[in-house]
Amino acid sequence: MIGDFALQIDRYEPVESGQVYRMLGMRSKIGGPFIRETKSGSEISAAKLNKVKAGDFIYSRLFAWQGSFGLIPEEMDGCYVSNEFPLYELDTSKVIPEYLVYWFGLPHVQKMVEADCSGSTPGTRNRFKEIFFERLDIELPSIEQQKSIVKSIQLLEQKRSAVIDLRSTVLADAQAMLSSAFHKLIEGAVYKPMSEVAPIVRRQIEITVNGEYPELGARSFGKGIFHKPTLIGAELDWQKLYAVHSGDLVLSNIKAWEGAIAAAGDNDHGRVGSHRYITCVPVEGVTTANFLAFYLLTQEGIEQVQAASPGSADRNRTLAMKRLEKIKVPVPDYDKQLWFNQLQSYVEKIKQAQSENATELEALMPSILDKAFKGELV
Repeated sequence: MIGDFALQIDRYEPVESGQVYRMLGMRSKIGGPFIRETKSGSEISAAKLNKVKAGDFIYSRLFAWQGSFGLIPEEMDGCYVSNEFPLYELDTSKVIPEYLVYWFGLPHVQKMVEADCSGSTPGTRNRFKEIFFERLDIELPSIEQQKSIVKSIQLLEQKRSAVIDLRSTVLADAQAMLSSAFHKLIEGAVYKPMSEVAPIVRRQIEITVNGEYPELGARSFGKGIFHKPTLIGAELDWQKLYAVHSGDLVLSNIKAWEGAIAAAGDNDHGRVGSHRYITCVPVEGVTTANFLAFYLLTQEGIEQVQAASPGSADRNRTLAMKRLEKIKVPVPDYDKQLWFNQLQSYVEKIKQAQSENATELEALMPSILDKAFKGELV
């Protein structure tokens, strides 16, 4: 059992109002600890905190079922955690600390942990208490074998990390290129109000009892349009719905200030949006939804949207249609806009390919761990 070589650490200190504390959190999927926030003692409700040291084994009682296990690195030595993050000192004559962390990343081990954290929903799962942790059975090969397994995993993990870093660089470079091209394109361009180049068009639809209405929404921070479940007419009462067409500029009137702005594509044509969504139709031969969406998500553009969305609280920051119509946008040569839209399309394909690659890389880790522990890695 793990309790045979793991000793729980108690370095609790009373919280002092004048002291500053670097507080840790835990990532899922054996991603290890991270510095979550820095707080003064006066901002902390707990009466005491546990001080960590480099090399401590740590896990999250609340999120162990998601694989929140790891080791404290040197740069986090001296940070603090609440009692929801048990700390352990491992007997390194019996176990290599990294070996134990990787062991908790194995799919079948995760199932064992999850079984001890069962609950009706993920939000109400039981904590993975120390007694559960300490009583888990683990077969330990010799220290030399453990070192060999850890080394083989780390070698592949280094290669995987290099690919992830390269992917991030490619995405950053593509976005920088797009931004540079955009700013060159609008140099000297005339700015015109939205009412002239992309007037608001509201296509209210008649709701029938037997009607079905596939809904859409726009994600914040420029993350595009997403599809919601289909609405059933018989289940609607006071709601008003508006049709969205391909080529529309779609804005959430309550979240536009944080980037809920997007261009509707062919897959979005015919879907509906609630009264919270405003659709603008670009004048043919003057501008396009893709170009406008890109501008409104730039620093200059979003500042205009935010200025047109006053309010003292997030939920009260509403973009009124009259204010939207007055926002001025650059209108360079139409053909150049079409060229830029094509460039956006190329970058979007790169992002999609990288996203698929990221999913594959994430799925690769459990396989690496499984083969390593079975001795199948060469």
